[in-house]
Amino acid sequence: MIEHQVKRAIILAAGIGERMRPVTSSIPKPLVSVNGKRMIETVISALHRNNITEIYVVVGYLKEQFAFLEQKYDGLTLIENPYYNACNNIASLYVARDHLDDCMILDGDQMIYEPGILQPYFTRSGYNVVRCEKETDEWLLQVENGVVRSCSRTGGSHGWQLYSISRWSSQDAQKLKRHLEIEFEEKKNRTIYWDDVALFCYPEQYSLGIYEMQTSDIQEIDSLQELRQIDPTYMKFDREGKIYE
Repeated sequence: MIEHQVKRAIILAAGIGERMRPVTSSIPKPLVSVNGKRMIETVISALHRNNITEIYVVVGYLKEQFAFLEQKYDGLTLIENPYYNACNNIASLYVARDHLDDCMILDGDQMIYEPGILQPYFTRSGYNVVRCEKETDEWLLQVENGVVRSCSRTGGSHGWQLYSISRWSSQDAQKLKRHLEIEFEEKKNRTIYWDDVALFCYPEQYSLGIYEMQTSDIQEIDSLQELRQIDPTYMKFDREGKIYE
C-alpha cells in the first residue's frame, strides 16, 4: 500500500568535480553537457515529468552559473552551501535541512534516462538501487525482506548497488534533520557523506527500503575518462586532461 508522496526534491550540486578537470575548471560538474544535455537538467526534467516542481538546488562551486535555472524553471530555488570547499556533501544537505519533509534527495551530476525511476509514491524511505551480482567497488546494500540490513562502502557482490536517489517520509526526514544537526553542529563531523548519517551513524533508527531500477535508466559520471567514453566530443582531452593539438 502506498503511504507517502514526494512533495519536493533537493538536488545536491555544490561540489567541485575534481576528477572531471579540466572540463570542470570553468563549469560546475552538474552543468556539464553530455551528448547535448546538461546533467542537472535531465534530473529536473525527470522530476517535472513526475509532477515534482518544488525543487531546491544546493550550489557552491561556481554558484553564479546556476542562476539561469531559477528563471527557466518555476518552483526552483537555489540554496548556497558556503562550506562546499571545506566539507563533504553532508554540508549540502545540512544547509537544505529545513526542506526535509516527504522529499526526494538526488545528486545533480547524473544523467536520468528513464523518468519513471523518480515516481513520487513510496511505501518506505529508501534508495534507488540496481541489482549487482558481479564484483563492484560501489556502495552495496544487503537487503532482507525488503529492508536494508547493512551497507558496504567498499562494494562486494550479490547485493544492491546504491544510487544517489532517495525518498524520505516526513517522519524519517525529521529524524534525518536532527541527526544532521548533531553530526554537523555538535560533533563537527563534516568529512562524511550525508548518506553516512542514516546508513552508518544511526542505522538502528531507520528502516530503509529499496526501489529497483535498471542500469540503462541512469548514468553516473564520475571522471573525465567516463565522460570521454559516453560523449565523443570530449575525446579531445587525453586521460590526464590535456587537450590534443
